[in-house]
Amino acid sequence: MADDLKNNGPQDRSRINVNEEWEVRHWTEALGVSREELERAVRQVGTSVSAVREHLGR
Repeated sequence: MADDLKNNGPQDRSRINVNEEWEVRHWTEALGVSREELERAVRQVGTSVSAVREHLGR
């Protein structure tokens, strides 16, 4: 089933999906980081928002 593009908040607020462009936009704004920094953090610590926040010191 396709994503509802009008619902542009994360579906699972505890996970970061770097394969969804709108979700990348949301998390880069929310965390104040670039796409590259977000992707690097997710590669290093996984998709958990709390782990990424801790890793980034946010």
